[in-house]
Amino acid sequence: MALTPALSSAQETPAPARPQAPPAPPDVAAPPPDAVKTASGMFTKVVQPGTGTTKPGATDIVTVLYSGWTVDGKCFDSSQLRNNKPSTFPLTNVLAGWSEGVQLMVAGEKRRLWVPEALAFKGAPGKPTGVTVFDIELVEFKPSPTAAPADVAGPPSDAKKTSTGLAYKVLKPGTGTKHPGQYDKVTVHYTGWTTDGKMFDSSVARGTPSTFGLDQVIKGWTEGMQLMVEGEKTRFWIPRQLAYGENASGNQPRGMLVFDIELIAIEK
Repeated sequence: MALTPALSSAQETPAPARPQAPPAPPDVAAPPPDAVKTASGMFTKVVQPGTGTTKPGATDIVTVLYSGWTVDGKCFDSSQLRNNKPSTFPLTNVLAGWSEGVQLMVAGEKRRLWVPEALAFKGAPGKPTGVTVFDIELVEFKPSPTAAPADVAGPPSDAKKTSTGLAYKVLKPGTGTKHPGQYDKVTVHYTGWTTDGKMFDSSVARGTPSTFGLDQVIKGWTEGMQLMVEGEKTRFWIPRQLAYGENASGNQPRGMLVFDIELIAIEK
């Protein structure tokens, strides 16, 4: 049977080109003489000046484009591999070298960082070792709208506790009656803190709810969200064994974690 013109045309359409990793800068192997060394041992150099004079604070939410290389020129991460889509996150949830370097920048600036291992991945399994080199462009930044709650250090006396050690307290009752199942998808707004009050992630700060399957998250989320109904907002104190455990790597937060979660919708 002859192919229809439409099918024939579709088959002849070339597949879209896959995004390519950016080439390493010529000075990737070592910082040049005009790079500035900080007190922590990191080297930094402005590649493109920005505008304005205000710089991000240690807890601000930043939006950036970036690429990272090992000193032998291998790219291990880049916004270009995600179609040059900027990333947004709090500076409390990045490598120590990133936090330090981005706080030196103004909006629109592009800066190159030579980050020593002690300020980068610290030997985490599967992560680059040694000095890592980053080009970071600061698109914009804003203060975090999510201050830590007064009871962030531990659950209060009126919090409930499950048999696994998960503690929780309903902050706002919901309007629905159904609970999500362990394989359902949920849409939520959330903010997470370590028990010393440092925010490490927040959809609220990004201004966009998140959607994911409950089989794709830490155990404390999978268990806790099945207790909720749509419209409910609950605070959870998630013990280490239900969070990232003993083997938290890279910039994953350690120990007990505290989350405020608002369940917006359930998708079966």
